[in-house]
Amino acid sequence: MSVMLRMLSKVAVAAGVAGLAAAGTGVEARSVRLDVEMSQSKVLVTGPRTAHLYVGVTGLDAPRGRRPALNVAIVLDRSGSMSGRKLQEAKRAAAMAVGMLRGDDIVSVVTYESTVDVLVPATKAQDKAAIRRAIRSIVPAGRTALFGGVSKGARELRKFLDENRVNTLLLLSDGLANVGPSSPGELARLGVSLAREGMAVTTIGLGLDYNEDLMTRLARASDGNHFFVENASDLEYAFATEFGDALSAVAQEVDIHVVCPKGVRPVRVLGRDALISGQEVRTTMGQVFADQTRYLVVELTLPPQEPNTALKVADVEATYRDLLTRQSERLRGSTRVTFASSQAAIKASTNEKVMAEVVRQIGTERNEVAMALRDEGKVEEAREAFVENAQFLEQQAQELDSDSLKKDATANANASRNLSKEEWRRERKVQQEMQLKAKSQRNDLIKDEKAQQQKAGEASGGTAR
Repeated sequence: MSVMLRMLSKVAVAAGVAGLAAAGTGVEARSVRLDVEMSQSKVLVTGPRTAHLYVGVTGLDAPRGRRPALNVAIVLDRSGSMSGRKLQEAKRAAAMAVGMLRGDDIVSVVTYESTVDVLVPATKAQDKAAIRRAIRSIVPAGRTALFGGVSKGARELRKFLDENRVNTLLLLSDGLANVGPSSPGELARLGVSLAREGMAVTTIGLGLDYNEDLMTRLARASDGNHFFVENASDLEYAFATEFGDALSAVAQEVDIHVVCPKGVRPVRVLGRDALISGQEVRTTMGQVFADQTRYLVVELTLPPQEPNTALKVADVEATYRDLLTRQSERLRGSTRVTFASSQAAIKASTNEKVMAEVVRQIGTERNEVAMALRDEGKVEEAREAFVENAQFLEQQAQELDSDSLKKDATANANASRNLSKEEWRRERKVQQEMQLKAKSQRNDLIKDEKAQQQKAGEASGGTAR
């Protein structure tokens, strides 16, 4: 991390602590840090005065042995196409995930084919052996009533729905929904309604025959994750990752409220659904996990000012439910910019972390345009769009020293080479998964920093702490 970023990080932490103190909450009790930063701390006096506001909500490490209770529904496709190794691996992954639960966690298991069955009604995960036996008894048959499976899983979650639990539904499917409502729009509306009740839906698409539009829209609408699992042997990783996230949740029901002063105009929010009303921006987030940041990027236009003038850009308030203290908490922060006439001064004030997230969202928008061109059958135009986006992301990755942008550049370059009918069948799922991950606006910066510290300690013969 650069010296500039370390300094910005210290300032952000201080602002978060001040916000907590103002809210009357002890610093030692907090589970979340609020960062309010700008893409550049200085803005050019002449020319376009566009800037980007970054609001980050980071989950902090929970005390050892403490974690929130879970209320999880596992909804498994057991249609005829799941026969053989697919279903065997799915059952093995689900049984493994049950083993990660505590006795006071709630679990239910729902299976669906032409009809929907509640295999394990919502219950405390005390008799794990019995739950695993029930999972092992699943056999394939029938078609794919996906909507009904999600609806029945949500019904089981409602039995123990609790604002102090992580309420999540894990959906697995390998095929097209062909019984009941089956369009991406219908599933997205279901996802929105479940999110309003405090439930998130994470979807796992197995193989190459599922509808990625349906699965990603359902996940995004409910603020859940999405996994594209090409090989059934990788299902255990997807289940473990999702349960690992749920077990590390420290906050949920996050509401972000941004208020800009007169003259500062919010133009749009990049990658995330949000409400802009005059000088105010509001958005919500589901869960925040330990060592992970959820963020919001707002594009702003600023009023003209004299050189060396400091301008407040925004006041930010974040409210959330602390899953460890079981209390509603509030954090406040603000940020400002200074106007300058030197291009060099503007460039030197760049916040590389924030700019990398801005570029990632712009790259995702360009990726969606390229994908739409391919869907329309405009193969060469799509190829050109993917290549141009890859070049843009690679250049920005070098300037901002961003590994995540390098990965996105590689993904776009790969897409440009996989546009034939057969290749696109798989590549489209890869691109959809990447888009949803970018739009969910989560990053593991703290985990990455710890990994780098660990490597440095091992290289020097010591242990990073």
